[in-house]
Amino acid sequence: MPIDEEAMRFLEEHIPDLADSAVKQAYWATLASGNNVLICEKGVIIEVHPDGTRKSIKQVSPTVPILKGQRFKIQ
Repeated sequence: MPIDEEAMRFLEEHIPDLADSAVKQAYWATLASGNNVLICEKGVIIEVHPDGTRKSIKQVSPTVPILKGQRFKIQ
């Protein structure tokens, strides 16, 4: 069943919300299954255990802000 342009725009506007919900659901489902989850907070990779304990794994480089269409060289 094809959808019209207005419906397509409405759905596209909600992609960030849907993605956020999917990531949160995957996070909690992984912990509920007894597995650990890696997250990044304030430039530090943290391992989160199902019992709620957290362990710092590694400090990571700061992010590089990039504008749409901008080109740069990775060295």
